[in-house]
Amino acid sequence: MSISTRIKKTLKQKLAALIPAWEGRVQDIPASGEVLSGPCAVVAFAEEVPKSAWAGYRRIIKISPYARSEDGGAELVEVWSASLIAGLHQVRLEDEEGGAFTCLYLGSTDSDRADVASGLITRSLRFGVYVPEPQGATGNSPVMGDPWLVALQLWTANMLGSNWSVYANSWPGGYRMPSVLWRLNGNSTAVAGTSALEVRKQWIGHVLTDDTILTDQAASHLVQQLALQSRIPMTTLDSEEAGANAIGESHTRYVTVDEVTADLQADAYLNGQIRLTLTQRIRRPVTSAPLMREIHHNKGIE
Repeated sequence: MSISTRIKKTLKQKLAALIPAWEGRVQDIPASGEVLSGPCAVVAFAEEVPKSAWAGYRRIIKISPYARSEDGGAELVEVWSASLIAGLHQVRLEDEEGGAFTCLYLGSTDSDRADVASGLITRSLRFGVYVPEPQGATGNSPVMGDPWLVALQLWTANMLGSNWSVYANSWPGGYRMPSVLWRLNGNSTAVAGTSALEVRKQWIGHVLTDDTILTDQAASHLVQQLALQSRIPMTTLDSEEAGANAIGESHTRYVTVDEVTADLQADAYLNGQIRLTLTQRIRRPVTSAPLMREIHHNKGIE
């Protein structure tokens, strides 16, 4: 079964559960000449957009609830639309094979209208469906690679507790909630004196739960703790390596919190709420060159 078929089947089951008045009548676009009867919903795939490096495959889906005029018409469609948005936006769903995907509400494509054939009142709601790349769910396990990212993962897991999953770089195929994703957004290096360089890295943090209040509380807590602690410890090094690479403590390297902010209105799954800048000073490499031991000068030489 293709991924599109699994997504549509799972969505139909979810929609039927959200609106019992449809009595399970959630269907594909009707065939030519077919007339819709009674309250129902139609699910249709729209455009497919390039996948995001961290969010995965993305497909647009249109969901159109239909209501009879005598049952409330546009007012009932409005009520159903609100229920669909509340029940699907930023909600993680699993298909029958265990594949996870997330729905994000993107807005309504048009105004309320009457279906010519059936006379039913409807509107179309657009949802983005995101399917992470299948790469496993590492959870709180440290990742190999950037030591700054490893430190940030471990610090976050310590702040939020063992019931949270902390991911790196991209949402994994089996991601869980509540969870946090950290990904690198940019970096730069600047000269800091004659013997040091300042490395700056900008990170984006995504805080995702199934409860808006919990999401906002967790994002705010992380921002406050980052601002209060100001430094995040990295891996412990022996004294020789620490002396060669970092300025400060001889055995433990740190990254310093330069700036941290949170936009609680940002999309948690796609855009992330936290913007974090970390810095670290490192010694500039010394160029090896022969040493000049002595100079002879004779004014009499012509």
